[in-house]
Amino acid sequence: MSNEINHQRRRFFGVAAMTAAALEFGVTSLANARPAAAGSKAVAKAGTHTSFEALKQIDAGVLNIGYAEAGPADGPAVLLVHGWPYDIYSFVDVAPILASAGYRVIIPYLRGYGTTRFLSEDTPRNGQQSALAADMIALMDALGIEKALVAGYDWGARTVNIMAALWPERCRAMVSVSGYLIGSQEANRKPLPPAAELSWWYQFYFATERGRLGYEANTREFAKLIWRTASPTWNFDDATFERSAAAFDNPDHVAISIHNYRWRLGLAEGEAKYDAYEEKLVTGPVITIPTITMEGDANGAPHPDPAAYAGKFSGKYEHRTIDGGIGHNLPQEAPQAFAQAVLDVAKF
Repeated sequence: MSNEINHQRRRFFGVAAMTAAALEFGVTSLANARPAAAGSKAVAKAGTHTSFEALKQIDAGVLNIGYAEAGPADGPAVLLVHGWPYDIYSFVDVAPILASAGYRVIIPYLRGYGTTRFLSEDTPRNGQQSALAADMIALMDALGIEKALVAGYDWGARTVNIMAALWPERCRAMVSVSGYLIGSQEANRKPLPPAAELSWWYQFYFATERGRLGYEANTREFAKLIWRTASPTWNFDDATFERSAAAFDNPDHVAISIHNYRWRLGLAEGEAKYDAYEEKLVTGPVITIPTITMEGDANGAPHPDPAAYAGKFSGKYEHRTIDGGIGHNLPQEAPQAFAQAVLDVAKF
């Protein structure tokens, strides 16, 4: 597999319904710092930092990828992957903690975000799950990183899950918010109870031309609505939102977002070069690398119950629930807890 890469919502609808929705659509150092135990509160104040040490660009696979970098160039690599509709600033408070512990921290803009651009106008604006993971392997190749600790949430969690499943030799360990999110078009064909379907309203909206036009015309307003419903107690300010919203001005953002959700429902085709990856992912492969999964106690987005995915991890494994009103964007809302999980899983 690596040969190809080298070449190239303050609303809850019931625990059962939300778990079913997530399963169908997604599953199926600080020497003196104390690990954040299950049920513990994040201790660090979010919003301490507003910028990164360095923003860079590099050709990798089909993309010219924009990324933030922090820490020593010769340190062990940590790859942090953001979700939708967010960006690299989800990790702006995490990066300094990891850099101070000696890690080389790489935080890329996904395809369709920020300064990441396609190298060719002819490349399909494809948002399918394996394409995003292949991008990250291509980035590691371009940066000369043989193996990295990988961590993410939302689309980023799914991406690092796929990296760990398909390229375990490239992944040292993993931190994954909301656990195991590898999905398939086959699983997504199954209808859910009405309350569960309601929590995925935007996925069905995006399936229509009206939804595409609406997202294109109202991208910032749409993203802000998702932020508020997915993290109902996160009191982010306008400056925090606007720092990330600038990433949505990417010319391919709408196309990638729409294709991602249409592909999930089988309403859009993927690319043939990713077929072999998807054939493996449809089986729900077990992840063998050391893993810590995390969940915020106030996550308003659809997400599975930890018990539903614990069996998907066969290596050393731990789950942490972070309380204190922590929502979907866990690394930005609870940066200390997220960074500590990265530091801890590296010792597994």
